[in-house]
Amino acid sequence: MAKIYDFESRTFDEYLLVPNYADKECSSENVSLRTPIVRYKKGEESPVNINIPLTSAVMQAVSDDTLAIALARQGGLSFIYSSQSIESQVEMIRKVKRFKSGLVVSDSNLTPQDTLEEILELKEKTGHSTVAITEDGSSNGKLLGLVTSRDYRVSRLDPNTPISEFMTPREKLVTAEEGISLSEANDIIWDNKLNQLPVLTKDGNLVGMVFRKDYREHKENPLELTDANKSLMVGAGINTRDYKERVPALVEAGADVLVIDSSNGFTEWQYETLRWVKEHYDGKVYCGAGNVVDEEGFRFLADAGADFIKVGIGGGSICITREQKGIGMGQATAVQIVSEARDKYLEETGEYIPLCSDGGIVYDNHMALALAMGSDFVMLGRYFARFDESPTRRMLYNGTYVKEYWGEGSNRARNWQRYDAVGKSGGMVFEEGVDSYVPYAGSLSVNVEQTTAKIKATMVACGSRTISEFQDKARLVRVSSASITEGGAHDVIRKNTEATRA
Repeated sequence: MAKIYDFESRTFDEYLLVPNYADKECSSENVSLRTPIVRYKKGEESPVNINIPLTSAVMQAVSDDTLAIALARQGGLSFIYSSQSIESQVEMIRKVKRFKSGLVVSDSNLTPQDTLEEILELKEKTGHSTVAITEDGSSNGKLLGLVTSRDYRVSRLDPNTPISEFMTPREKLVTAEEGISLSEANDIIWDNKLNQLPVLTKDGNLVGMVFRKDYREHKENPLELTDANKSLMVGAGINTRDYKERVPALVEAGADVLVIDSSNGFTEWQYETLRWVKEHYDGKVYCGAGNVVDEEGFRFLADAGADFIKVGIGGGSICITREQKGIGMGQATAVQIVSEARDKYLEETGEYIPLCSDGGIVYDNHMALALAMGSDFVMLGRYFARFDESPTRRMLYNGTYVKEYWGEGSNRARNWQRYDAVGKSGGMVFEEGVDSYVPYAGSLSVNVEQTTAKIKATMVACGSRTISEFQDKARLVRVSSASITEGGAHDVIRKNTEATRA
């Protein structure tokens, strides 16, 4: 006979946090949202942390290189979607890693014999206006000059004009020698009023360039998430089908963290994928797994070597897994159960495995509740799909601006690799996601700033300055439907003003 659990499956809307005592030092400016995202031993530091507890979902309608760049600059992490060719996903990873770096390896290089037409074609392809002119046209050839948009006027030069006739030659450039620190390079840039500083070997070969805009943008984004080389950090989704080909390509491209993207993590396929990644890279490539909703699923993935574990099945706004297959659990209940399993695992093994609450989050207060209940970070799809930086179209629908948003289990995504329901022809037999619209919400930076301000305010009200302290101190109460009504604006006629609940 089937086992029936004696507890109810609950959502975040059914809980409220009870305030704790907060001393004078417990203020929003003193709250840190930095959180670990890969497993580590008790008493040690996680090898990978993010500066805000927000990650973007492994979805076509959410996580491309543009959103990954915008989120990393705010301190969060995107997982580039895997329902695309390996080559396409790799190129997105490379774009993120190239975007911001203290020392950028030049990806725009030509020879003096090339022409203005080739400069314009390269600019169109890369989006970069600075082109290094080297002896052999490579990124590490002998530097002969630079071309920037100030060196030519398209209306006054023949497209066939050789670069040698209008480039700024090497002898007129300010350069630095390999080994210079980024701080010293930035001093040279500012002292000489430069936009870029080529860094050369003793023999004059190009190593890379340091850009003024990178320094300025970093100052404007103090929480920017970067790796040891000062490049933006980015994650990547993988599946359990082509991982032996996809993972090496993603690692070579510079992906910082991987995650197996699947509707159900409690499978032999996930076990084999995790073991292959861990054994093939001797544990040096970090890979999360999921999704699960109970202790058995958590233990299975923890023992398989998962560096973090995603919690939640069927709770996403575009997910219809519960309707189609009758599988899942209320997100709040799942997070609580798996958090208890994680804490028990820590006591037994001395290893802490971060949890990611994935799905079931509609409002900002749900994020705070997920963290309080034991999640170390959250994964969001609908939230990020609303922003300018998401890859979908902004449209006018019934007089309101919206953006397209579809699930990976929809026919539009055609991500059959993520699901078990595969037909004889290799496609999906039925959908587990829908195609929809979400209200357009503007820029990512403005919205994330507001969201993190709310999370910090909630933590302050609970007397906490770190996420781990928040988890230890949080007190929760279940609410009735009447108290939910009481908690919002009621018994008034609201003015038509801009909504603040996002």
